[in-house]
Order: sequence, then C-alpha cells, then structure tokens
Amino acid sequence: MVMKGQFLERPTLIPVGELVLEGISHRGDQRPGLLVLPPPPVEGGGMDTVVGAELAWAISHRGHPTLRFNYRGVGASQGQPSRQVEDWLADARAALELARDNAGGAAPVVATLGASDAVGLKLAGLEKISGLVFINPSIVRGRDLFGLPASGCELAVVVAEHDATQDRVAWSGAMQDLGGEFTVVPGANRAFQRNLPMVGKAVGALVERAGRALPTG
Repeated sequence: MVMKGQFLERPTLIPVGELVLEGISHRGDQRPGLLVLPPPPVEGGGMDTVVGAELAWAISHRGHPTLRFNYRGVGASQGQPSRQVEDWLADARAALELARDNAGGAAPVVATLGASDAVGLKLAGLEKISGLVFINPSIVRGRDLFGLPASGCELAVVVAEHDATQDRVAWSGAMQDLGGEFTVVPGANRAFQRNLPMVGKAVGALVERAGRALPTG
C-alpha cells in the first residue's frame, strides 16, 4: 500500500513490436493518469529531464498514476535513435496503451516536452485522450490545434517567459478560442531553471479538469 506523501518509482517495460522501451511509472487511485512524452532524440532528451521528473512528482502527489519513458535508442530503450516522427509516434502509442491500462482503462492526459509536440498532436487524432498539454512546444503552432477532433479533450500550453521562440500572442489567442489554458512561467528560460514547480501546478490543474469531465459510474 502506498501511503500519502510517498513517491515510489516503478521500472516499467513497454513492448513496441520487437523492441522494448524503458519507462518509469507511479501508481495512483485518481483518474485520469498522465503520460509524459519526453523530448525526442533530436533534442537530446529523455525521460529523466527535470521537467519530466517534476511532472511525475507533482501529478503522482495528487493521486494520479503517471508514466514516462525513453524513445527507442535512448537510455535503456532498445533500438537505434530515430529522427522520424512516425517512429516516435509508434513508441508513444505503445506507452499510451500502458498508461491507459494503469488507470483502469481511463484515457490519459498527455504532456509533451519540446518537439514531442508533433507526436502529441498526431496522437490526439488517433487515440482517445482526456487532455493534451504542450510544454515548450518546438514544432506545433497555435493554428495547428484547430484541426484537433472535437472530443472534449482539455488543452493547455506552458511556456517559459524567456523563451524567444514562442509566439505568446498566438498561443494565448488559440487557447482562448479553444477553451484551453495558457501559462507563461515568469523568470524561466527554456530549461525552467526558475519556477519549475509552476509547470507541475499548471499540468496538475489540467489533469484535475480532465478528471471532472470523465464519465462517472
């Protein structure tokens, strides 16, 4: 039994065809769960980034299960690192299936870090998810979100104040039109070396909203 305040990481294996990916999961009784898509190999990222670890800590402490993983060829995940979005998408779909199982069948919220935004956008068109939050998006722009299926998926975007690559006006407008939340983390650069807990708080709020929208009974 997990006591309140405990943060127990569990090594997890995720099969993708003939490959096996490395993951870390946390249990929780609340629904939905959270799936974290790490920065892909082209950005030199993995599941142990400080932002991914912060999300796992923040959401698991709210009682929700979490899952983060390494794409193929990263860390202990089998295979060769890929530069192809379709390979990242295959890995993410396998992880999403496990995240859904870990939450008793409830569609998870998906948080994307960096260029995994392109994966999250494709995932939302292929799989049922409860929410989608882009953190430091690298490829997706606000206009791209208007093509998402009208599935009741909760939306949010979180950017750093000192990330000059972000069009904050466009993101704010898109979130306003789509009923999502837009958060600018003050004083932060793209690595969120300041005010990192605000990222966890913003994603936690979205997970709670998604939970309230889940069917009961």
